[in-house]
Amino acid sequence: MTPDILAALNWRYACKAFDSSKKISAETWQKLEQSLVLTPSSFGLQPWKFLVVQDPELREKLVPHAWNQRQVADCSHLVIMTVPKALGEDYIDANIARMVEVRGGTADALAGFRNMVAGFRTGLESKGGLETWAKLQSYIALGQFMLAAALLELDTCPMEGFIPAKFDEILGLEASGYTTAVLCPVGYRSADDRYASLPKVRFEAKDVIEHR
Repeated sequence: MTPDILAALNWRYACKAFDSSKKISAETWQKLEQSLVLTPSSFGLQPWKFLVVQDPELREKLVPHAWNQRQVADCSHLVIMTVPKALGEDYIDANIARMVEVRGGTADALAGFRNMVAGFRTGLESKGGLETWAKLQSYIALGQFMLAAALLELDTCPMEGFIPAKFDEILGLEASGYTTAVLCPVGYRSADDRYASLPKVRFEAKDVIEHR
């Protein structure tokens, strides 16, 4: 049966209160994890790591640094999307090696592609834009993850309201070369979340879509 994407998108909203007693099943969670793995990215570089935090004590430590928003602690699973602060050519080589592993062929045959990507990386680095580029890429993962969750009737709340340096410190990211980009708690909405029943406010299609 074809999923009703529009129904799912109309159903979803930025969940403000999760039911902390409800947890996502392992089978369903595996589907959501695969939606993260399958996220498209520029050049297929996948410049991210996704932290799935379920430790209650660790999540409570994060709450004060997320403007005391309880979604961080009360959701079923907290997804923290992190990106590399600096992306070296070794990262590109690892991606090339994975391409050869999956598709066959040789790294030498992909040398032209590898050099093009390396040139793109060098250009970004010279402008100090590597981390910003990676963060923008992570939002592709965020959007795909939220749609996948909505199709599974799971609630999400994309969050930029947090202090990255504090999250990095608490999560032990400082020495890893990665930094927190965006958060996405996921789980089941609380019955008393008044935002769940509010009409969705969007501009009309004619105001945001132009045909030429």
